[in-house]
This record gives sequence, structure tokens and C-alpha cells, in this order.
Amino acid sequence: MTAQLAQLNVGVPVGPRDDPRMAGFYADIDRINAVADEYPGFVWRLVDDSGADATSLRPFGGDLMVNMSVWTSLEALREYTFRSGHLDVLRRRREWFVPLGEPHMVLWWVPPGHRPGLGEARERLELLRGGGPTPKAFTFRDVFPAP
Repeated sequence: MTAQLAQLNVGVPVGPRDDPRMAGFYADIDRINAVADEYPGFVWRLVDDSGADATSLRPFGGDLMVNMSVWTSLEALREYTFRSGHLDVLRRRREWFVPLGEPHMVLWWVPPGHRPGLGEARERLELLRGGGPTPKAFTFRDVFPAP
């Protein structure tokens, strides 16, 4: 294996954790994270000090939530995203998150064993937002092969 796939997904929730509009999101997060953790091809995901998820982290300021993970391949992440039950959660994104009007998810290749930091992830998202998809920052729609 020459590379693994990292992903960063960001979003601004429509309200704080105790907002009734966010209840469905928080009610399902443990289940969907458990599915990811056991899914074929899953390698790692960012978690906060609780070790459960990253929903309390706001490394980019304001209310911007982050989700970051590493997968063995594009195919593994694609399978999880669109065929694991995660798609049901993804379809409800607009119930829980404000449309940003710019890319909110970025993919990039990392060496096996590498765990990307939030600074690296932010740089990749900014590359995508500033110049569109490239081999250094791309999307499911515009994929670049592993180096």
C-alpha cells in the first residue's frame, strides 16, 4: 500500500448541542461512529478528549465543527459513506448544518501510518476552496489517483 486516504468534513450546526433541531444528529452519532470504526478499510478518526467523537472541537473557530478520518482507500471511504447507513445521515445534513456556500469536505492522500493534524487538514481545505480539485486536495466528484 503506497498511500491511504484522509478526509476532512466541516460544518456549522444550526444550533448548540441542546437545540432540539440537533437532537437527531446527536442521537445517532455514537451509532454511526461505531459503524465507521468497524467498517472495512477504516484506519483512524479524530476524537476529542472524551475519546468518543470530535463534536466538541472547534479548531477553526466559531461554531465550525470538524470530522476527520483516514481510510485504506478511496473505495473503502466511498463504501462507508454511501452504503453503510451513513448515507441516511448524510441525506439529513441540511437539517443539522448551515449550507456554507463553499466546499465543506476535502480528500487527500497520506503515507500509511500518517495521522493528519488539523493544520494540515485546514491547508487542504483551503487549497480546494482556493483552486479547485488538485492531486493535493480533491473531492469524491473529482478524484486523483494515489501517488
